[in-house]
Amino acid sequence: MTVVTQNRLDPLLAEPPPRPSYLLRRIVVYGLLFAGVALVLIPFLWMVSTSLKTQEQLFVRGLNFIPNPAVPGNYLEVWNRLLSINPQMTFWRIMGNTLFITVLAMIGEITSASLVAYGFSRFSWRGRDALFAVMLATIMIPGIVTRVPGFLIWRQLGLLDTYDPLTWPALFAWGPIYVFLMRQFFNTIPREIEEAAVMDGANVIQVFVHIMLPLIKPILLAIAVLSFQGNWNNFQGPLLYLTTPEKFPLALSMRFFDQSLSKEAPQWQYMMSMATMMAAPILLLYFVAQKYFIEGISVGAVKG
Repeated sequence: MTVVTQNRLDPLLAEPPPRPSYLLRRIVVYGLLFAGVALVLIPFLWMVSTSLKTQEQLFVRGLNFIPNPAVPGNYLEVWNRLLSINPQMTFWRIMGNTLFITVLAMIGEITSASLVAYGFSRFSWRGRDALFAVMLATIMIPGIVTRVPGFLIWRQLGLLDTYDPLTWPALFAWGPIYVFLMRQFFNTIPREIEEAAVMDGANVIQVFVHIMLPLIKPILLAIAVLSFQGNWNNFQGPLLYLTTPEKFPLALSMRFFDQSLSKEAPQWQYMMSMATMMAAPILLLYFVAQKYFIEGISVGAVKG
């Protein structure tokens, strides 16, 4: 009896077949996603493919994503050619310059933005909302507008051709969007957590370091990825403030190398090798921190 009843109920419990309109929407959505992925990946794959080609393969007609033969030695040849131009421009020096500027500026941006955002979120003082609105309004100011005044200031301080103009401003919360995202994230944290810590004898600094910062870990990692990318790819700043080739980061070294190549016979394989080396750390960092990056951006931008 139980078996007969179960057999009769099975067709009723089964899910109805999907409607044609639903299947059509799914096909359209996945088709658009596939087109978007192809639009992003094809230039990247072409860059990697070109970096492994010989000079003769650059001018072959038709699409040729798989070089035959592949020449991974192009990546080493780039640095050999740079050394022939300037013996001080070694791989380790340029990568060290790039990491020094990027990591120092990233730490400064995260530290200053978190302190400022905590002040805007947790403390009430006269003019707070007006100052916050003014800070957000600075997002609309094009960066090129501040280039000349900034250059004149650093020249008066005698700090041109140093890393100071590329790192010190990060300590003054020069990224208002980072402050905004962190403030929104702070607003999602109940104040009862801080009050409980204060009742246990914690001061403001202890609450901020040991309670609040661990709770905003997703947005900290998201901002770290954005800051690392921005400083790693920064070209205008080093171009404006640095003049000694030994101090160049990778972005500026790439342009310096491009100017030294022959224009009669384009050697794009070497430029694509440098471009691939420049893009690889950013992609690796994003894939490692992808979960926290998406969570931090979505929560910080929606809630609050």
